[in-house]
Amino acid sequence: MQGRREIKAAAIQMSSTPAKAENFGVAEDLIREAVAAGADLVALPELWSCHGLEEAYRENTEPVPGPTTAFLGRLARELKVYVLGGSILEGEPGSERRYNTSTFFDPSGELVARYRKIHLFDVKAPDRDYLESRTVAPGDEIVAAKAGPATLGLSVCYDLRFPELYRLLALRGAEILAVPAAFTLATGKDHWELLLRARAVENQAYVVAPAQWGQKADGRRTYGRSMIVDPWGTVLAQCPDRDGFALATLDLDYLDRFRADFPALANRRPEAYDW
Repeated sequence: MQGRREIKAAAIQMSSTPAKAENFGVAEDLIREAVAAGADLVALPELWSCHGLEEAYRENTEPVPGPTTAFLGRLARELKVYVLGGSILEGEPGSERRYNTSTFFDPSGELVARYRKIHLFDVKAPDRDYLESRTVAPGDEIVAAKAGPATLGLSVCYDLRFPELYRLLALRGAEILAVPAAFTLATGKDHWELLLRARAVENQAYVVAPAQWGQKADGRRTYGRSMIVDPWGTVLAQCPDRDGFALATLDLDYLDRFRADFPALANRRPEAYDW
């Protein structure tokens, strides 16, 4: 609608395999479908281009910019949309140490932001033990970027459990919080929606959360249920258990009114928080 400050976002859901070319084909098809449905901002899940086996991760680790970012930039430029490249493994090809990196492209195809996952998934989950830090190095920079009329805050998966990251993004102007993920089934069934809605409510922001779903080549099961949440904590759109996308209009005029009427961010008392 003319005069309104809004953006239509799509959170793409995939069940990626170790086969990079196959994942590229699925991603491109879903991006094109989302844009045909009206999306201005399209977001892919964590490790969308290669998922499931360590040897495939080593083979497909690449620099940024590199072949995968060139692919994403080409699609953004051709389709004239913003593209959040979920995350890929950034580093020297064949490297044993890499970053889990999210990239963001504007409609000209330019790579305008790069975020390296800060919080690494080192846990004893109900289904198995995970030690992401064995092969992935943590980032240390908080990143936000312009996405048309909005400011987008970048994060990846396990970051979702660290509210201080999202509060700092909100204080830096983020109105949309991006959470590309590959949540495990064991944790996702109880915590995924709960945490996404909490991050939306406490930061008075939209959350766009594209996710992996289904069983992976290493036997791990991912939860899926990609979703978009509004600042009140309402789930605007959610994916069922299959490839696809959640699509919703993010009304930024509504967000402005909501933050003005319910000024929780403005009511912070940072002088009392020194511990």
